[in-house]
Order: sequence, then structure tokens, then C-alpha cells
Amino acid sequence: MILGFSFRMAVSAGVLCAVGLLAVVPAAADVSGRAEPSAPAGPRASAPHPSLLHRPGTHVRPRAGALRLPEVSALSWLVADARSGEVLAAHNAHRRLPPASTLKTLFALTVLPALPTSIRHTVREEELRGIGAGSSLVGVAEGRTYRIADLWRGVFLNSGNDAVHVLAELNGGWRATARRMQAEARSLGAHDTRVLSPDGYDTPGQVSSAFDLAIFGRVGLRNPDFARYCATVEARFPGGGGWSYAIRNTNRLLSGTRGVKPYRGLIGIKNGYTSKAGSTLVAAARRDGRTLVVTVMNPQQGGGAAVYEEARSLLDWGFRSAARVEPVGSLEPSRAPARPGSTTLPAAAAAAAPEEPGSAWTEAGLIVGAVGLGAAVVVLVLRLPVREAEGR
Repeated sequence: MILGFSFRMAVSAGVLCAVGLLAVVPAAADVSGRAEPSAPAGPRASAPHPSLLHRPGTHVRPRAGALRLPEVSALSWLVADARSGEVLAAHNAHRRLPPASTLKTLFALTVLPALPTSIRHTVREEELRGIGAGSSLVGVAEGRTYRIADLWRGVFLNSGNDAVHVLAELNGGWRATARRMQAEARSLGAHDTRVLSPDGYDTPGQVSSAFDLAIFGRVGLRNPDFARYCATVEARFPGGGGWSYAIRNTNRLLSGTRGVKPYRGLIGIKNGYTSKAGSTLVAAARRDGRTLVVTVMNPQQGGGAAVYEEARSLLDWGFRSAARVEPVGSLEPSRAPARPGSTTLPAAAAAAAPEEPGSAWTEAGLIVGAVGLGAAVVVLVLRLPVREAEGR
């Protein structure tokens, strides 16, 4: 039997199906209304590719009047605006390297909110077990009572691994703290970091990147306790029996020790050193209403002071050129792409596709689907008589 549909009836059915589905999605004007706001007047370079910072090498997009980047020997570095998160320039931003004690920034982000700073704690022997040989120490002693705030000053000023061990035990234990730090890093969009030792002690497989460390420093400045501790130059640490001793911040760009001149406007954050990591530093400074955050990892020239002097030169460049360069990326999780291979979408598509239901991406898909379904109905109806005829 041949069905009695004419060609005109088949086309009409397909069109009506498509129109019915299109009625449930917004008009085309609504889709285009989701575009990014217009750029400010004046010539601007095109937007950076979303995976630009994942490419090796140095990335900067200067406009007229921008200064040349300084010579920097570090294996990896980054300069960003702390308020907006815009990355102004970077070199091997996602290169995974041992972080040394700059990883304590992530430790503080994770543990500070969990422990009230005013409470007092008497240190037990087991809380000081497992401290790595050659670790930096502030002098935490078994049986001695400390305020949590004392221990945090030991972490930020003296980079005391003994203080980290006690705080980690109070936070649920060494391994639990490492897991929570890892989860915190992922929640911030820091996908290069792998945490195995919360104090930053050299451990095979423990890595971070200039990009991730800049995220930790930037977010840390939003916490008043973090900001206060990382900016403290000197403090007193309890020595027992009412006696205390002075401790001084080992961030020489802040404290100005051992031949390094303090940087004007510096507001912290954290330095580090191990034999495998070399010298590392996350630094932030504020001038004329702008705050910059800089990461420098493992300078290859210049000795022990190089990490501070290279950070100084990058901060100087950033303050002078911030208004004269286009961003090469962002520290914001919603705009910072995942590392290639960590998502099922290509990096460009992942960055372009809006995440929320009902977005322009979804609407466009519905439109295409509706038209495709309408065409499918036309094809199906046209082919039915042929199949029936062949079966006779």
C-alpha cells in the first residue's frame, strides 16, 4: 500500500514541526544580546586565545608606550593585576615546578578559616613528628602552650614547618590537610598543583606553577588574617615561662635584610627555598590604587637575592605598563581554561561555551535541532511510499 501524502503535504509537515520547536526558544535578538560588553574606545588588540598561557615561552601584548619586559632568568614567572585578575605578562606560566614554602599560601587559605586564632593549644609530641630534615623552624616545643595566632606568625614570618605540622594536626591530620588543600586548589581553578606535603617540603611529585601560586596569593589577600600575617615584618614568639624572642620575616623584599632593599608598597606574601625548587616567591605590592601580584620560580642566575630582584623588576614594569598592555589571560576560574587534556571539550570550545542552562550556546543548539528535526520529518514522509512500494 502507498501512503497518500503529496510532496506539498510532506514539506508543510516538516516546516510546522520546526516552527513549533522554535517557538520555545528566544528570538535571535536575545541570543546576540549575551555578547560581552563593548570594549572601551580606542585601538585594542584582539582577545587572547583562551589557551595562550598554556603555551611555553613569554607572553605579553604591548600597546603604544609600554616598556620592554626586563631580563628575567627564572624558569617561570607571572605578573597580574590583583583586583581584576588580568595577567599582564608571563613566562611558562603553567610549567609545573616544586613550589617550596610558597605552597604555604595554599595551606593558609585552607586552614585559616577552620581554626580560631584566639584559642590556645598545648603542643603534643606526636604533632611534631615527621618534620623533614633541614626544615625551616620557628622553635615550637612539645608541652608549650601557644595561641593559634602565634603559630600562624611562625608560618608566615619564619616559614616554620614545625608550626605547620601542629596546625595541620589540629585541622584533622597531615594527610587530611593535604587532601583539603588539593580540593581547595581545584575549587580556585589551580589545576597545576599537586599537594603531598602541606609545608612545601620537597616531595617527589609535589608541584605547582607560577599561575597557581599567583591565584593563591591573590585570593589570600582577601582574607584579613592572611593579609595581616603576610605583611608583618617582625613579631615576638613565645619561648616559655613568659619569655619570648624576636622573629623577622624571611621575605627579604619586605623586611630588607641581607642586602635586599625593601620594595616600596610591598604588602607580602610568601617566599620559599629548597634544593630542588630553588628560590621561589609570591609577592604583592600596592601603588597609586593598583595592586599587583608577581610569582617568580627558580631564577637561574644571580644567587640567593635573584628571586627578589627579579620580582622587583617585574613589579616596576607592571606598575609602569599595566595601562599600556592587553591581558594575556586571567586568574579568574571562570575565564582561566583547564590544562589541555583535562576536559572533554577543546580549550577554545570550553571557554566559549556558557555553563548555565538557557544560555546562548543552548539556544543555538535548539535552533539547529529544530531545523534538523523538521528536515528529518520531510525526508521520512517522502521515503515512506518508496518503502511500501518496494515491499509489494
